[in-house]
Amino acid sequence: MATPALIPTPTPASAPVTRDVVLEPPAVAMVWTGVGRPHEIVAVPGVVLAPGETLVAIELATVCGSDVHTVEGRRPAPAPLVLGHEYVGRVIDVSDGVRAVDGAPVHVGDRVVWSIMAGCRDCDRCRRGLPQKCRSLLKYGHERIQVHWELTGGFATHAHLRPGTAIVRIGEALRAEVAAPAACGGATAWAALERAEDIVDLDGATMLVLGAGLIGLTACAMATDRGATVVVADPDPSRRALAVRFGAAQVADPTDARGLTAALAATGRPEYDVGLEASGSPRAVRSAIDAVGVGGVVLLVGSVFPTEPLQLDPERLVRGLVTIRGVHNYAPRDLDGAIRWLCEHAGERPFEELVSARYPLTQIDQALAAAASGAAVRVGVDPRDAQRRR
Repeated sequence: MATPALIPTPTPASAPVTRDVVLEPPAVAMVWTGVGRPHEIVAVPGVVLAPGETLVAIELATVCGSDVHTVEGRRPAPAPLVLGHEYVGRVIDVSDGVRAVDGAPVHVGDRVVWSIMAGCRDCDRCRRGLPQKCRSLLKYGHERIQVHWELTGGFATHAHLRPGTAIVRIGEALRAEVAAPAACGGATAWAALERAEDIVDLDGATMLVLGAGLIGLTACAMATDRGATVVVADPDPSRRALAVRFGAAQVADPTDARGLTAALAATGRPEYDVGLEASGSPRAVRSAIDAVGVGGVVLLVGSVFPTEPLQLDPERLVRGLVTIRGVHNYAPRDLDGAIRWLCEHAGERPFEELVSARYPLTQIDQALAAAASGAAVRVGVDPRDAQRRR
């Protein structure tokens, strides 16, 4: 996609806080208007760039499972909106003073990945290190479009980044297919491992991962690199085979009553120290809680849509010194950590193969249907055709 010409429109001297940026050709966004309805193409001729904001031309987006849940009606969302929160792109305009997570200034031309949310950085939750739960949180791909903020998600040619967005510069070497999913699944996997290591040293630990999707596979590779022995459970034989290529010491079919026990025995380890549940299946959540041994930690990552509640045995948790932690999204340091790790280690595992289908932006409905089928770990959405076809 050719970078559009930017035509700054001067504002009066009395109002220097915003700047109109006209896009030629106009940006294109695919707008979701409700369950069962096809996306609509919307042209966005320009943005109003306020202090702390950044305009990015999207190189590639990928479809997350939560995008599928939204279009299928499994999770509420305020229509109309632009879905998509896994992306990589290039800065084409930026306000003064915007800085990346590492503290360096963000410049036009920087290739970047950005967080799925923007926090105020000043509320009690942000000050506690929980910007993903900011009192005034904005989430890309989850917000209703509004005047002067139409480019709110990844299924578009451009993204309009608000103040409080974590931006990580990635250079030119990291493939877009590897970088884009890091904005959600990759950074969430990193965050889960960081929260696990608050309780258990992964070096020498035995870890059970339930669900061999993007988060599960990424966590497997990252945990193996940290010295853990990882068992991955998934009902799909092809996903189990893929898990071996991402470093799993053993794999198991969770529908087999003895599968997790047999896989643990094959590792020669006495018990699971960490259980990471990445599918959202209530049965898998139960398996993760039941599997960990004394002093273990359970990380619940996949339960991001409504399911039936589970019964817990509190005595077993108390006597077993078991910690259960919910991990939802991530902090800026987690996105930075995930990107740094991928820059160093992605070539050691088949991360590029995880985006095994790719659709033009204007075929977003077909891309979402392909993602819903489960055949690909991630489906790519390429914006390069959209402006030409208007």
